Amino acid sequence: MMPSEEGQSPYSSLIFLALIIVVFYFFMIRPQVKKQKDLTNYRKGLAKGDKIVTTGGIYGKVLEVKENYVLVEVAPDVKFKVDKNAVVKDASDLGQQK
Repeated sequence: MMPSEEGQSPYSSLIFLALIIVVFYFFMIRPQVKKQKDLTNYRKGLAKGDKIVTTGGIYGKVLEVKENYVLVEVAPDVKFKVDKNAVVKDASDLGQQK
């Protein structure tokens, strides 16, 4: 026969479930939301002359900022448009990480 759970309070399993949800929120959801908010603010604050990295790994310098895209120079006389959502980080920080 299987042991009966009659002696265990039903509230203890609810408390355990709530604790798991709280831990999941603080370690998984909250940091991701903060990271996304910081990235959105960074993209809104892009300005001419900023060095950037795109999601494709292309390094460049911002020449012009429009509502939906930025004009990026990757080499002398090589320019192209990149959607703002493809900009992931500031390239000037990369030299300090090494």
